[in-house]
Amino acid sequence: MIAIIEQGSKQFKVSVGSIVDIDLVENPPESISFDKVLLVSDESGTTIGKPYVESAVVQAEVLEPLHKDEKVTVFKFKTKTGYKVRQGHRQKYTRVRVMAIESGK
Repeated sequence: MIAIIEQGSKQFKVSVGSIVDIDLVENPPESISFDKVLLVSDESGTTIGKPYVESAVVQAEVLEPLHKDEKVTVFKFKTKTGYKVRQGHRQKYTRVRVMAIESGK
């Protein structure tokens, strides 16, 4: 069984047991439920929401409340002017594991 969920402004394709890095949630509880489910697919068929599937819920447990991605280096350079700027950035995420997908049928 797979599902496509929406969290923030991003969409994630998830299945039971998959690990997903979502946008940072301040002080997350032990488990999170996603009710903005765009698609649910299982052996009986596929259900597409308009825009969301009615009564479909994806349950997930929080593995790491604060997970930092790898550092990205931004380097700006202009020739012949001596302009050089170096800047780094590490995006912060909340890492969750999908425990159950309820289609609501």
